[in-house]
Amino acid sequence: MSDQLETGIVAESIAQPPALGRFLKIFAPAAAVPIRSTDPAEVSNRYRHWQKRVLFSSIIGYATFYFVRKNLSIAMPVMQSSLGFKKTQLGLFLTLHGVLYGVSKFANGFLGDRANARAFMAFGLGASALMNVLFGFNSAVVALGLIWMANGWFQGMGFPPCARLLAHWFSPKQLASRMSIWNISHSIGGGLIVILCGYLVVISWRLAFFVPAAIAFACVILIWLTLPDTPPSVGLPEVEGTEQHSQKHESGKEFRRFLVERVFMNKYIWIVSLANFFVYIVRYAVLDWGPTMLTEAKHVHITHAGWMVAAFEFCGALGAMFGGWITDRFLGGRAVRACVVYMALAGVAVFAFWKLQLHSELLTTLVLGAAGFFVYGPQCLLAVAAANLATKRAAATAIGLTSIFGYASTVLSGWGLGALVQKYGWDAGFFGLIIVTVIGTLLFIAAWPAKAHGYGTA
Repeated sequence: MSDQLETGIVAESIAQPPALGRFLKIFAPAAAVPIRSTDPAEVSNRYRHWQKRVLFSSIIGYATFYFVRKNLSIAMPVMQSSLGFKKTQLGLFLTLHGVLYGVSKFANGFLGDRANARAFMAFGLGASALMNVLFGFNSAVVALGLIWMANGWFQGMGFPPCARLLAHWFSPKQLASRMSIWNISHSIGGGLIVILCGYLVVISWRLAFFVPAAIAFACVILIWLTLPDTPPSVGLPEVEGTEQHSQKHESGKEFRRFLVERVFMNKYIWIVSLANFFVYIVRYAVLDWGPTMLTEAKHVHITHAGWMVAAFEFCGALGAMFGGWITDRFLGGRAVRACVVYMALAGVAVFAFWKLQLHSELLTTLVLGAAGFFVYGPQCLLAVAAANLATKRAAATAIGLTSIFGYASTVLSGWGLGALVQKYGWDAGFFGLIIVTVIGTLLFIAAWPAKAHGYGTA
């Protein structure tokens, strides 16, 4: 019972009504069990088994969050014609969803650092799937907007448990490469859903919400059956290099003090958070408006547009993995330095996509894929930078802070871009994205001196 009282979630639940207290109790961190063996070979084998399982299950789980989030982008062109919605209305959907998602991701970061990863992730995905079912049954713009906002909140419960898992199961020296592998979840989810929904919307745009919801409900069961919490919860010691940050005997006051010192007073976390704002403008401009942009500006069929946005995602996975490998292998965990190059080249790729007169869908896809490769480098590495700066004790909180800025970007990438394009056309939209990449590059340059904890530096 003492271990539970030390967590913020359970401490709060004690003052709650019994039913609510029992509900919140499922989010309490899994209790440590006795270490089963001290034999180095056996411990190493068990670590490898569980680390592979954590990676696989969290990748599949988080990819499925995208199934019930990024399905809207491929449905938007059809909803625009069948329901008579304007770009500004659809852009407002994206903005309200994104802002609430960012706030949720930050707020749930506090809980995610001290909650059972399996329960937290499964609950968020199940609730998000339910919102998709409700969305598919509605047609009124106000109702759809409110439901999608609620979906944004539950979506914010996806990443914090993943951050907790990665920070607990992998040492700081492995974090960049492992997180870059985990980061393919974005591309798997975002890529597959636009392909699937590209065919579903031809039948009915509502199927683009019902079918992904059914898949998500099935994945909730997978998460519950396969994910662990921390290494001690399965009878393993803390990962080497993180033991000194164990929160077993840490009070809530001590934890809050650590957050203030390591996260909120760290200027580099604030700089990379602001940079994330600009990274996500470019990323979500393609993910949210890509199908609409390709059909209107490049005259691509909606089904082909789904495959092309998927190429952006899949190339992004390669860019993220390559960036993680470079960061661990050559940069001593200093992920920001790789981000400088990535963001600058992302601007070049966006410019090429805009200005080159490409008469082949294959060439158009290749250039869009190049943009994805360079955008997803910093998208992944920013989380690595924040986690290494904050250490595993506050990894989810630090990444949550960067996420507030990232998803606040939907004010520009959602409503802002929709309004800009509706009034001035796609040329103005592309020019705005170029400016965004320049600002992002300059911010990464400002954070160049940031050091990574766990590499022999403070």
